[in-house]
Amino acid sequence: MSTPWKRSRFRWPITLSASLMALNVTLMICWIVLFMRLDAPGALTMGVIAFALILIGLSFWLVLTIKEIRLNHRQANFVDSVTHELKSPIAALQLYLETLQMRSLEPEKRAEFHLVMEQQLHRLDRLINQLLEVGRLDAIGHQEQAEDVPLEPLIRQCVQLACTHHQCPEPETVTLELQPAIVHTRRMLLEMIFTNLIDNAVKYAGSPPQVSIRLQGAGIGRVRILITNNGLRVPHEDRKKIFTIFYRGGSELHRRRTGTGLGLYIVSILVKKLKGRVSVQDHADGTSGSVFVLDLPGELTVSQAELPTTGMPTDAAAMTAQGSVS
Repeated sequence: MSTPWKRSRFRWPITLSASLMALNVTLMICWIVLFMRLDAPGALTMGVIAFALILIGLSFWLVLTIKEIRLNHRQANFVDSVTHELKSPIAALQLYLETLQMRSLEPEKRAEFHLVMEQQLHRLDRLINQLLEVGRLDAIGHQEQAEDVPLEPLIRQCVQLACTHHQCPEPETVTLELQPAIVHTRRMLLEMIFTNLIDNAVKYAGSPPQVSIRLQGAGIGRVRILITNNGLRVPHEDRKKIFTIFYRGGSELHRRRTGTGLGLYIVSILVKKLKGRVSVQDHADGTSGSVFVLDLPGELTVSQAELPTTGMPTDAAAMTAQGSVS
């Protein structure tokens, strides 16, 4: 639901633009009537073209103004969320430090406090890194050489990080169906993509969280990763917006989950750099939750244990297996 404050920000540019457009149309009609009576087709044509161009310019200006207002609104939400994200761990660290200084605690309790403080520091470090990553998206990974990156161990590593971050048991939370596959790119780009997508899936999953990750082939030279959770569905009108910078649905005043609105934007930019695609869909069976579909240029691989060993040499068997995968 939009607030009166938000509606008022749109009212003035829309009212002004509509008034100018109505005035432009009125003048154009008067111009047409006048020069039709004067039988001056040249002046009539030039005037209609001029008024039409003015009308197009006003329409374009209105669209840009509304986009700018929406961007400013998202930036305001972003500042609110970052302020909250920074203040919360700092306040927690200050409280635990003061408690450790003022009281003599048992070793078990002291160790528990140290663990919580370490988690809050990791939270701060993650936020700061994410903010820095947005500023250098064009240069991320350029110091690395492209290589054949196996996706299966990389995804498992990102799953472990996400479950540790959200303090949920990995085997009960995430189900993996991964075929061996490689993507030829810089490893850091894939780490950032899967870290953000999997963390997002766990964060917005239901209670208890259930996440499924499936990796499969998607044609010649393509692989597809489907990341599914049991949370709320992403509304149809937000499915493209969530990949834009600063966008987070709803108001920061009523936010239940932390975040900055940068994770999916980073994913979108990096996936485009890899000449891939990312989108969000509903579950095929109609159940609640969302499915993030990631298509990347890559290839399925076959382990040596899966290759046939009878009836042909090893090299020929490998070539046949690779051809059947393609």
